[in-house]
Amino acid sequence: MTLEPLHKVFVYGTLKKGEPNHGWFSKDQSGYYKFLYEAITCDKFPLIVATQYNIPFMLHKPGMGHHVKGEVYEVDDKVLQKLDILEEHPEYYIRDPYDIKPLAPNQAETKAWIYMIRDFKPELLNQTFYESYSNSYCSSKGLKYVESEDSTLEDLNG
Repeated sequence: MTLEPLHKVFVYGTLKKGEPNHGWFSKDQSGYYKFLYEAITCDKFPLIVATQYNIPFMLHKPGMGHHVKGEVYEVDDKVLQKLDILEEHPEYYIRDPYDIKPLAPNQAETKAWIYMIRDFKPELLNQTFYESYSNSYCSSKGLKYVESEDSTLEDLNG
């Protein structure tokens, strides 16, 4: 266990268990992370799959879309910094605290960091909104996630 401050992070896409980027949690062997529980966002948000790489994005448009289902992890500063690199925070995704509700009964709402896109083209709101992301499901629809080192968000930004 660590004496550093710990942070709750809500993940909804390729960072979830069994998804392509889950390994980023353990990328730094000295970092600490722990799966806590599944949860949903208290507000509705659009979760889309976009760009030529079929990346899942949550768009900052509260009240539109679904209560997005994801996983909550407890992480230390080192792991949070690694996630910021993956999510290119604050250049593309913006990490802010949002209210989430654990799916297990009798657990109170809490806040967790969530990475979202704030600056996006309005036509992205015409895409299919998902309640939950699964690369295997998206692959069956022709939207398989493609790993890339390229920054691909130019076609998202408004």
